[in-house]
Amino acid sequence: MNHKLIIYTDGGARGNPGPAAIGAVLMDEQSKVIAQISKCIGEATNNQAEYRAVIAALKKAKELGVSELDFFLDSELVVKQLKREYKVKNNDLAPLFLQVHNLTVGFKKVTFQHIRREQNLEADRLVNLALDNK
Repeated sequence: MNHKLIIYTDGGARGNPGPAAIGAVLMDEQSKVIAQISKCIGEATNNQAEYRAVIAALKKAKELGVSELDFFLDSELVVKQLKREYKVKNNDLAPLFLQVHNLTVGFKKVTFQHIRREQNLEADRLVNLALDNK
C-alpha cells in the first residue's frame, strides 16, 4: 500500500442548516482513486459537513494504513481553522475540530490546502450525488 494519499473532500448542505452530505476522493500519488465517500449525514451546516467529510476521510485513510495525507478543500474557513490560522469560535464546530485533531495524531504528516471550487469537482459531485439519491 502507498504511504501517501491525496484527498479531496467536500461537504454541503441544502439550506444552511439543512439536509447535508459529504464527499471525499482518496487517491494515490499517481492519481489512481483508492476510495470514495459519498453519504448523507442528516441535518447540518455547510461548515459542519466540511469537517465531517475530513473526519470520514481520516478514518478511511487510517483503515488503509497510510502514513501521510495531503488534504484539498474548497472551504477556506475550515482550512484556516485546521492550520490554526483562525480560532474555532463556533460551538458546533469546536468538537469537530477536536475530532480532526485527534484523528491526525496517528499519521506521520497531514497537510490541509485550500483550493478553488473548480478544482474540487469530483468531491462536490459525490456530495450532490448523496443529496440527490437520499
